[in-house]
Amino acid sequence: MATICPSKLLSSLLFLFLFFVLATVFNHSNNSNHNLDSYLSVSAMSTSKTASCSYRGALIFLHGLGDTPRGWSNLEQSLPRLRPNLDPSNVKYVFPAAPTIPLTINGGATMPGWFDLFDWPIAVGSKDDPEGLMRSVAQIETEVERLERDHGIPPNKIVIGGFSQGGAVALLSCYHQKKAAEGKGFAGCVGLSAWLTIPEEVVREGTDKKDDPRTTIPLFWGHGTYDDKVLFEQQKFGIETLTNEFGLDYKLITQTQYPMGHESSTRETEDLAEFIDNVLFGSDDAAKADRR
Repeated sequence: MATICPSKLLSSLLFLFLFFVLATVFNHSNNSNHNLDSYLSVSAMSTSKTASCSYRGALIFLHGLGDTPRGWSNLEQSLPRLRPNLDPSNVKYVFPAAPTIPLTINGGATMPGWFDLFDWPIAVGSKDDPEGLMRSVAQIETEVERLERDHGIPPNKIVIGGFSQGGAVALLSCYHQKKAAEGKGFAGCVGLSAWLTIPEEVVREGTDKKDDPRTTIPLFWGHGTYDDKVLFEQQKFGIETLTNEFGLDYKLITQTQYPMGHESSTRETEDLAEFIDNVLFGSDDAAKADRR
């Protein structure tokens, strides 16, 4: 019979003991980490849910040609000073960035733009870039989906607006795409020094006007009477097309004019704040008054 060396036996027993200790520690560590991960996941979900419930509406605002989101991000501070309801704790502000694209009017040189431009100044009948326009509308639709998914803000509590090129995309996002017709449409649309692009297609995209939520989206259109880039005639043309041919209720339109060029003004910002406050919280305030 083979003889077992005492030193080898002791080594084997020591190895088994160490293995048992390490296995126990490892298993306990895994359970602790799992519990910690579960706690963190639940906490994150709880925090996310709390944050999403804190917003009562949102504003997506698109900058103009050659600009960046920073150019209009001051709205997040200026609007609440005029209307406390528009405080960032109530309203989620989103300022998307346009892609950098070649511009025909610049000889092909690239700059931030929502779509290509072929004519300057931009008058009624200027050539449009349907492909670029719809690409930008799709980008805004992604922002809308993200607001609903991440913050629980439905489309009917979202205002979509923009300046110049950004305003043109905002108009299409609200009144062209059939996706905007799903549910209750958007809370409101804002076009500052904007213009209605591909108007024939907008009119053609209209469905049964009685059941189309797009015809009930309130519109704020502000424009400078001395605008030499997006001509002032664009305001009248766009509003007449949307009301007479598309079917937008004229009573839902706030059209304002200011003695200025292709720019914004303090008075326009005041009017804009009033409009956004009304479309996001006006019905809420009315409901509160009824309950008193």
